[in-house]
Amino acid sequence: MIKLAIVIPAHNEEKRIGRTLDHYLAYFSELKKREMLDFEIIVVLNACKDNTREVVDKYKHREIFVLEFDIAAKGFAVVEGFKDALKRNNDVIGFVDADMATPPSAFHSLVKGLEHGQHGGIIAARWRRESEIKGQTVFFNLKSFIFNLIVRFLFLFPYSDTQCGAKLFRREAVIYVQDKMRITKWAFDIDLLYKLRRGGFSVIEIPTVWNSQDDSKLNVIKATVEMLLAVFRLRLVHSPFSFVVRAYDALPKRLKVHHRIWK
Repeated sequence: MIKLAIVIPAHNEEKRIGRTLDHYLAYFSELKKREMLDFEIIVVLNACKDNTREVVDKYKHREIFVLEFDIAAKGFAVVEGFKDALKRNNDVIGFVDADMATPPSAFHSLVKGLEHGQHGGIIAARWRRESEIKGQTVFFNLKSFIFNLIVRFLFLFPYSDTQCGAKLFRREAVIYVQDKMRITKWAFDIDLLYKLRRGGFSVIEIPTVWNSQDDSKLNVIKATVEMLLAVFRLRLVHSPFSFVVRAYDALPKRLKVHHRIWK
């Protein structure tokens, strides 16, 4: 029976993490009861200033593990979750956002897609024709389309969606990449996929179900600008012009146009 680890990074998610844990525990506990798979959920609290810890601590389940760090970066939280999952006998390890945009049945589709293939990883893609997407705005669609065009041009990716917060990988792929990740914020997903590809691991994408969450805490315009800067920076890092990034990082802070995301 396959053993699944689901990493859930959580930064100030007191209003949403409970609903996510309720649904994921109910769904995967039923699969475990039917001996279809075994599972664990690793909640990684990163720099929470609200009551997220108190909400998570109410769940007294042997399948739930909780980690806590002071660094507010999703990528960092995911990697720490990966490292913790590798301490136990997990066959496939993935991550999902804490907002329940990806329902557990959609994450299970990733498990089924990876279980019966030879690929190193599988990712959910919102922009495949077969995907079921609810609640997105025209602005969101346009922003995502332009962002994806830039990413595909810069990295020659075949993926229609690198940013959907639901991804799953085989244990050997996670072992390979766990100590190679240095981007911990906006470009984390792209860096992860790029490094796996360079390491010889194939990653496929499949259609998904995704429900936009109205209570997102992001400043959309600010986040979009930072994402674009992060992507161009990452492309420079993985190029003969990486010296430009090193020179930029050596500048006084007052001369920099955005906060450092290179960890």
